[in-house]
Formats: sequence, structure tokens, C-alpha cells
Amino acid sequence: MICNTAEAFAAALPPRRAIAGLDLGTKTIGVAVSDGLRSVATPLQTIARRKFTLDAAELLKICTAREIAGLVLGLPLNMDGSEGPRVQATRAFARNLRQISPLPIAFWDERLSTVAAERALLEADTSRKRRAEVIDHVAAAYILQGMLDRLAHLEAHS
Repeated sequence: MICNTAEAFAAALPPRRAIAGLDLGTKTIGVAVSDGLRSVATPLQTIARRKFTLDAAELLKICTAREIAGLVLGLPLNMDGSEGPRVQATRAFARNLRQISPLPIAFWDERLSTVAAERALLEADTSRKRRAEVIDHVAAAYILQGMLDRLAHLEAHS
């Protein structure tokens, strides 16, 4: 199920199960996971992209092993909020994933997530080589944390 709002995503999730965040790039997929209480996002790994079936299999293997209850995909909107080819590719990935997995899927505006991840890694004095290795799953953690904070806000006001 593809959820168009955080409210719909929250309603589709079972209680006390982790969710995963994805930063879909053309060459890699950054993966981050939450804790069971859905309060903290942790960078997990980067998947090197090959073709959809292989990428999805690797992703769903992670979801099964970690008992993931839902997926948050970063939506790479243009800075003016318009949708370009990368947004279309992300929505297509979600539609294809929906065909093979029952997990609820939501989108999160990922504008500046990579910039924020890069800044955090620079502040941590991470080497250029190491930044290149981890930037995608750190960006996925920023995407996921945004949704976790939104879900917490919804819960506090329900």
C-alpha cells in the first residue's frame, strides 16, 4: 500500500515495530532503520544498485531480518517543490515494490537531506573516502528521522 500522507502511513503501521528509510540514488540505495519505538533513525547500509529485482530482494531480506513494518522513501523534489525525473523514478520504484511486498510505503521530502548528512559527516571530521562510503545511508537516516518526528507529533496530538 502506498500512503500519500503521514497520517495514512501511521494508520497502516502495526504498533511497536521498526520502520526503514530509503535514499534512492541512481547507483545506490541508502538504508536506515528505526528502533521498535520509532524514536531514533540509525544508518544501516548502502546497497549497490543493479536491477530492480535484485535490489528489491536485498531490501526485502533486510526488512524480513529486522521485522520492518513499513518503508519511507525519500522523495527528491526540486528546490521549488516541483517534481522531476528523479521523483518519477522514486514513485515507479514504490509501485514496483508494492507489487511484491505488503509493507506500507510512504514518501518524505528529502530536499537537503544529503546536504545535512554531508554537514554532519564533515563536523565529525570524517575522511572524504569514508564520507563517500556512508553518505547514502546517513541521508536515509535523515529522511527516516523526519518521518519518525512527524509520526511522534501525530501520536502526541491524537
